[in-house]
Amino acid sequence: MKSAAIRDAFIRYFESKGHTPVASSSLVPGNDPTLLFTNAGMVQFKDVFLGRDKRNYSRAVSSQRCVRAGGKHNDLENVGYTARHHTFFEMLGNFSFGDYFKRDAILFAWEFLTSKEWLNIDSSRLWVTVYADDDEAYKIWNEEVGVPAERMVRIGDNKGAKYASDNFWSMGDTGPCGPCTEIFYDHGEDVAGGPPGSPDEDGDRYIEIWNNVFMQFNRDADGTMTELPAPSVDTGMGLERISAVMQGVHSNYEIDLFDNLIAATARVLGVDDRQHTSLRVIADHIRSCAFLIADGVLPSNEGRGYVLRRIIRRAVRHGNKLGATEPFFYKLVDALAVEMGSAYPELRELQGAIEKALLQEEEQFAKTLNQGMKILEADLSELKGQQIPGETVFRLYDTYGFPVDLTADIAREKDLTLDMDGFEAAMEAQRQRARSASNFKMDADLRLDVDGATTFTGYQSLSDNAKIIALLRDGQPSERAEEGDDVLVVLDRTPFYAESGGQAGDCGVIRAEGLRIEVRDTQKAGDHFVHIGVVATGAVVAGQAVDAEVDASIRQSTALNHSATHLLHAALRKVLGEHVAQKGSLVTAERLRFDFAHGEAVTAEQLQKIEAMVNDEIRRNTAVETVETDIDSAKERGAVMLFGEKYGDTVRVLSMGGDFSVELCGGTHVRRTGDIGVMRIVAESGIAAGVRRIEAVTGAEALNEAGRDRSRLQSACAALKSTPENFDAKLAQLLSSHREQQKELERLKAKLATAGSRDLLSEVEEINGISVLAVNMEGADAKTLRDSMDQLKNKLGSGVVLLASGEGEKVSLVAGVTKDLTGRCKAGDIMKQAAAAVGGKGGGRPDMAQGGGSDVAAIPAALQSVKDYVNHV
Repeated sequence: MKSAAIRDAFIRYFESKGHTPVASSSLVPGNDPTLLFTNAGMVQFKDVFLGRDKRNYSRAVSSQRCVRAGGKHNDLENVGYTARHHTFFEMLGNFSFGDYFKRDAILFAWEFLTSKEWLNIDSSRLWVTVYADDDEAYKIWNEEVGVPAERMVRIGDNKGAKYASDNFWSMGDTGPCGPCTEIFYDHGEDVAGGPPGSPDEDGDRYIEIWNNVFMQFNRDADGTMTELPAPSVDTGMGLERISAVMQGVHSNYEIDLFDNLIAATARVLGVDDRQHTSLRVIADHIRSCAFLIADGVLPSNEGRGYVLRRIIRRAVRHGNKLGATEPFFYKLVDALAVEMGSAYPELRELQGAIEKALLQEEEQFAKTLNQGMKILEADLSELKGQQIPGETVFRLYDTYGFPVDLTADIAREKDLTLDMDGFEAAMEAQRQRARSASNFKMDADLRLDVDGATTFTGYQSLSDNAKIIALLRDGQPSERAEEGDDVLVVLDRTPFYAESGGQAGDCGVIRAEGLRIEVRDTQKAGDHFVHIGVVATGAVVAGQAVDAEVDASIRQSTALNHSATHLLHAALRKVLGEHVAQKGSLVTAERLRFDFAHGEAVTAEQLQKIEAMVNDEIRRNTAVETVETDIDSAKERGAVMLFGEKYGDTVRVLSMGGDFSVELCGGTHVRRTGDIGVMRIVAESGIAAGVRRIEAVTGAEALNEAGRDRSRLQSACAALKSTPENFDAKLAQLLSSHREQQKELERLKAKLATAGSRDLLSEVEEINGISVLAVNMEGADAKTLRDSMDQLKNKLGSGVVLLASGEGEKVSLVAGVTKDLTGRCKAGDIMKQAAAAVGGKGGGRPDMAQGGGSDVAAIPAALQSVKDYVNHV
């Protein structure tokens, strides 16, 4: 039975049992900042289990794509070396939100696995574990399902504390938790290993294929367990593991999903041995990398992007081990799209963008791989013992872009270990930097002990009557605050927009008789809006009735920029391509900033076209329409859904220019596009690998920017004695003249170096049987020194040369050794000593090296150092 058929059967089975099919969420969790990646099927339902989110269904089924390659759940080092570890996998899951519980969950799992209508697995091969105290689950399995006692195992608190067990699951130190029951498959006597709970349970014979978690309790901070009012079910079955069972193979890498990818990898690399571990590594890694890029993650040096970079570079190195001499990894995206594109159409839709991102990263890594490997090999040749020092691991990571996993892979192959304590110490030393925070910066983890939620009324009005339902003074809950106090105020209803989706929070005032609070920012804490400000006049008390009024001018300016951001996003996709995906934004009253995925700088011509397209839409002055609808209808409309965002069942669709721009957005906007007036792009830059940033201004600020541009042009025209009409021609003429002068200057310097080299030969000294020339060529630049070096070495025939030049606080040095002497003298060693004498650094090849420093007065000492060096070789 093929993997795709198993996935389809699972969804159909639970749909027949009243479950609502829910699409896989992004690999970037939209509702859990504590997770690097979505690593389980329940992640997208976390807020439902916690009671923070309500859905229009109480049963759900999904096939969730997951990545475990960073943070707590990190399988990266084991991938390729075991039968079942992956960076990417699919988790089949069925969920109950206060609907059915243990009995139905167990019966559903057993029926799907063993019934002839579905998977028809031999029930005698299935073992079951339950939490030791869970008599209810044990009885269901034993008495209703009929699993014999000899194939059931009670697992108690085997991890050192009460409820710390392989069969007791918890979301964290506090919160929903409960016992779980797992189903294991016996691969047969020819595979080593014992049943779960036995001393040799870590063998590969008995493999867990399904876990049913019964969220039955809520654990308080003091460890108290209380029954949940609506117990829920969270289950998970790895598609790769059940596919191995259904296809009669032991290793996940032998199933159809991997077999075809491994074959494609072998073809691309020209490898005959398809059992090679590196092929499994590469086949696994192309899945995680492609899906991460499809979900908007791009290689970088931070966070998720860094993990992606690690995985790509690990795959590339394994390709190099198999003989790859040019980029190959990106070529596997096509095979993956063939294998999984039907289930995940985004692979086909974004194939070009995925291939481009992978190719760029491969090319970038190739530039540093060989150099880094040489450094590592050199260090290993001098290694004493079996542990690579932490400083070496850190230097490879910090200087050459080597992920620690890569060094660990190499160490594993050589039976070495890493000094991780030393590495972490070096990392911590690098992290030390100054940090500052505003007095009005709210803690992102602030949790308010307040019932209900704040009702937002700011779409309809900029003022409202409200009641203070929570008051914090200097960050602490308080019943009263006086004039001059910094406060956080929570209202039962508010016209203030809280920062979200890149739009800055509103400013304004909260007032009552004798009271005025200046609100400087508005943030969200759960379902509440927090107004951050200072008591300007009077005193404020919790529970007080107040009037809340937004600063209309700031709100309007912010709205202009936010609406322009939507038009800019649409224009970028039309000009640069559909691969453009938002990576971040900031919308304030002053300007807008938009970050987006794109692999190269946006050209001046493209920027001009994008800006013109936006302003065309502004001049059309079409109405801005907002509609609240369900998520599926929004998708059918073609609404752009922002990367990493969490959307509920009802969404707000914002349209401009008909279908020119259609996005999901909860922000505040203009009524008609013409209200924006005009938009001007003021900057375009790269902020990370594959991520560009555009900054722009609108309205009055755009006119001010145009005025500043005109003033700058007028000043430049005056300096060139030109007019705006012939400025371009005048500037081109000036630049051409400058280039000719530069060329003439270079010719004169070269002529001077040639003429001077004849005189310099008179200063050659004979030291230890070697001709040595060490001179100060005052006024010469680095290029002149290099040219002179080549000529002097040729004329000497055999010898050692050190040339120096100083200007201001900068010293330039060039050292050279003729080929016949590099066995005795090394230019790099000469340069290290000479550069140190002038307070700098340097290095290079045995025959030529460069360096410099800042102590011009020490040039004579640097010249003497080469003579001392030669005297002792």
